[in-house]
Amino acid sequence: MSTATPKVGFVSLGCPKATVDSERILTQLRMEGYEIVPTYQDADVVVVNTCGFIDSAKAESLDAIGEALAENGKVIVTGCMGVAEDSIRNVHPSVLAVTGPQQYEQVVNAVHEVIPPKAEHNPLIDLVPPQGIKLTPRHYAYLKISEGCNHSCSFCIIPSMRGKLVSRPVGDVLSEAERLVKAGVKELLVISQDTSAYGVDMKYKLDFWNGQPVKTRMLELCEALSSMGVWVRLHYVYPYPNVDDVIPLMAAGKLLPYLDIPFQHASPKVLKSMKRPAFEDKTLARIKKWREICPELTIRSTFIVGFPGETEEDFQYLLDWLTEAQLDRVGCFQYSPVEGAPANDLGLEVVPDDVKQDRWERFMVHQQAISSARLQAKIGLEMDVLVDEVDAEGAVARSWADAPEIDGSVFIDSPDVKPGDKVRVRIVDADEYDMWGELV
Repeated sequence: MSTATPKVGFVSLGCPKATVDSERILTQLRMEGYEIVPTYQDADVVVVNTCGFIDSAKAESLDAIGEALAENGKVIVTGCMGVAEDSIRNVHPSVLAVTGPQQYEQVVNAVHEVIPPKAEHNPLIDLVPPQGIKLTPRHYAYLKISEGCNHSCSFCIIPSMRGKLVSRPVGDVLSEAERLVKAGVKELLVISQDTSAYGVDMKYKLDFWNGQPVKTRMLELCEALSSMGVWVRLHYVYPYPNVDDVIPLMAAGKLLPYLDIPFQHASPKVLKSMKRPAFEDKTLARIKKWREICPELTIRSTFIVGFPGETEEDFQYLLDWLTEAQLDRVGCFQYSPVEGAPANDLGLEVVPDDVKQDRWERFMVHQQAISSARLQAKIGLEMDVLVDEVDAEGAVARSWADAPEIDGSVFIDSPDVKPGDKVRVRIVDADEYDMWGELV
């Protein structure tokens, strides 16, 4: 065993769920006495946590591995792309080890083999903060409540990469949330592959937290999190009937009035081809009901255009649906025939690339007008915002309607605040994505 402190470089790509995986690996390495360094030159080995969801993400992952090999030479690969080891080794045969997502022990063991931990390391003295190592700023954190997914959507390969739904015991989740809040976190972002299905695999088993019985189920989890005095934001929520139960918590100010629901499309024919769960014609009626209970509710979503078999009529149906639904925040992707996705074998007519591009552009223009109008309606309102960063120009903050990195910002013309501050502003201007506010 070496006496010098072994140093690890880390590159984390992909979604917030991958960020949480990276945080777990880094926390374990720190506990074993490894130092995490920010440059290739200082590292004894580099770990690249990959994304393998769509072709552009795979290309980015392969580029990142190539860069790490060129700059450092010793590279361990993990993450979603790791399930297809051959596709990595065909391009980069010299990587030292390849592991799949959530294989924390294998990654740490691979690091041990390249550079063993320090002999005299004492984990009781070399402190790791109780909340672990976080890759997010200090004032917000992702709280992963489950792994995997029970759906078989035809465009998606996540179940083949991350397996079936496995929920974390609710007592563990709440204890982690409590540690994060004690460490100064002001916003918890609840993430999973399917947040609405939390606890289904455990038959909503009863667990204990602070001596109190709590069911492993979305509603009870949200009620407990809402008692911690911080912002709680829900991501990746499928609109099953049980979502109706959390809307009153939002109306009462206990949860952020924010739902991230991956609708993906609106045409019943396309949704059927996509094998989407819990989607039917009543979705618009439910959105209307949610907004009656909680008028401040912000809904963000993602959609796919150009799915095999999508006709101009299906696409027009989607645009009309968007007009009716009045969603606040929307992302759109052109369908990508991911290797291994069942959609490739449906025998449906492939939508040409130029048609996909045209539909994507029309979708974006259509939705921008809706988003812009919804933001304009907020001019003159007062709201609490959380400050993310500050420079000489002023501060960049977020309202309840804005998740980090995917939604808009609220710009404040005042450098007299600091990251992590929660301040009250009056909205004075807005465009399609962002708002400008002044301190009240």
